[in-house]
Amino acid sequence: MTKFSVLILGNASAAPTLTRNHTSQLININEQYYLMDCGEGTQLKLREHKIKLQRINHIFISHLHGDHYLGLIGLIQTMHLMGRATDLTIYCPSNIKEIVDVHLKASESQLKYTIIYKMVNSKDSEVVFEDNKVIVSSIPLKHKIPCSGYLFTEKPKPRRINPKAIQEYKVPKHCINRLKIGEDYTSLEGETVKNTKLTMDSLPSFSYAFCSDTKYFEKIVPIINGVDLLYHEATFIEEHADRAKKTLHSTAKQAAEIALKSKAKKLIIGHFSNRYPDLNVLLNEAKSVFKNTELAVQGNEFEVSNSQ
Repeated sequence: MTKFSVLILGNASAAPTLTRNHTSQLININEQYYLMDCGEGTQLKLREHKIKLQRINHIFISHLHGDHYLGLIGLIQTMHLMGRATDLTIYCPSNIKEIVDVHLKASESQLKYTIIYKMVNSKDSEVVFEDNKVIVSSIPLKHKIPCSGYLFTEKPKPRRINPKAIQEYKVPKHCINRLKIGEDYTSLEGETVKNTKLTMDSLPSFSYAFCSDTKYFEKIVPIINGVDLLYHEATFIEEHADRAKKTLHSTAKQAAEIALKSKAKKLIIGHFSNRYPDLNVLLNEAKSVFKNTELAVQGNEFEVSNSQ
């Protein structure tokens, strides 16, 4: 059973409320966890959802405004107190190592594990992480300080084995892996059986784009083109477009326009200003442009699937 999901841990902008924590999300790709931003309260929300902190090995920080990273120091310390021994990699377009080092020095702390810091290019898109299942690329954004979004793209999955056909053609176990990558099977007698007779189509691969704080910025459209699920900040409504322009943020309508132009299958909006007690004003504005839009409600988990 495969899984590709995004759990919303926080959705507030600069000032949190009693019901909206600062920005943070947990991405689950086939039970591999990736933490996206780490605002205040993140580790409490992770505990609330029974997420084991030690399973998080990669943390992606969009930028160094406090509402996107001030929960990181506490999370790092908690991992230490829980006996973490494995490396933790932190990705950021600015020098977050300097900030972490200051806190560790001031508290005379020495971690039991190693933090690996990866500087992210905030000007051009580049691959920042890759393994045998997923590629993570940066998305250059336009904000007051260096800021980057992140695109998660699953690699093509192996073909699925047809058990009945395997039994019928008496395919030995040691040939199974070669069938999964598309090879035909040749028996000891020299008979060749086409791969399509022995396997079924691969399960679909999915993609997710996280676009953090940014003004309306069409240059990201080719990078996120055709994405299955798009998160885009929507701090304001059009009524406050002047405020959005001044602070280099986006309106709900602008987020929807990016979704429309990039041919995203689904849009979720977040990073809400606390001036809007009723988030439906943001949702309705976005849906007027891009119908398949939902709010990044704290605690909601979005499953990425063919039915987007």
